[in-house]
Amino acid sequence: MKVCGFTIVKNAEKYNYQLYESISSVLPLVDNFIVAIGDCDDNTEKIVQSIKSNKIKIVHTTWSQNIQNGHFLSVETNKAFDMVSNDYHWCIYVQADEVFHEEDYSEIREAMLKYKDNKNVDGLIFNWKHFWGNYQYTCQGRCWYRRDIRIIKNNKNIRSWNDAQGFRLVNGEKLTGVKLNAHIYHYGWVRHPKYMRKKIQNSLWNRSLWKDTKDDLFDYNVEYDGVNNYNGSHPKVMQNRISEHDWDVNINVKMRKYPFKEKLLMWFERLTNHRLAENQHFHVHGKGKRLTNIWDEAIF
Repeated sequence: MKVCGFTIVKNAEKYNYQLYESISSVLPLVDNFIVAIGDCDDNTEKIVQSIKSNKIKIVHTTWSQNIQNGHFLSVETNKAFDMVSNDYHWCIYVQADEVFHEEDYSEIREAMLKYKDNKNVDGLIFNWKHFWGNYQYTCQGRCWYRRDIRIIKNNKNIRSWNDAQGFRLVNGEKLTGVKLNAHIYHYGWVRHPKYMRKKIQNSLWNRSLWKDTKDDLFDYNVEYDGVNNYNGSHPKVMQNRISEHDWDVNINVKMRKYPFKEKLLMWFERLTNHRLAENQHFHVHGKGKRLTNIWDEAIF
């Protein structure tokens, strides 16, 4: 079984992305790793070169940012995916603020071996831990996606979709994936407030409330959704970064300003582990598509 990893990145140093940790966390699972670096004005390439591994291949691209609504990210992701040669069975995609946990390696390897030749399986589905502000809080509100596919078959009919959160077939059909217990650790909202402010000011997705604030430091208490205390472990590759954490974020996790309908939906989710009106890019292998669609696309 041959496995290739790939990612896209631009200005990782400027916006303090967890690029070093992200790539390092995937290397034990792959034979080679493609890093597609956009036209940067910082030391992103040096960060990648500092990872001493002969598995890494750096390629340079020019980002097509004239494409609207963040969809250029899927264009860039597909460029990187298309660079993977046909002799690989699986491809592991990771974004520059996502990290794999070493505790999940065995399960991931076993699943790749088990489903390598299963033509009914397009990918492997991960759960997400979204960290907020620092390494002690996670967000579990309904605006945060709970799971998606990050390992796909090396089938170029599979395409990164919209803003590169997930994958679909080239005709827009959902992939069929196998659910894992493994998690993606998402640290995109864990930065010193000065770096978070830079990211917000250059982001395509964030709300005007965040962009219009004149303060040079991002306020993690301005607006948040479903913040909870986190007492679990972090991937080992994150330990140095965590030890260098030097800013304070004090959040009242009991503070909930939700409309009644939102509270009711969250209560239902906690009770049943199902999320109504959830938009997912996949069907779960072994479940009928009709049943899966009822849960995935229900309207409350």
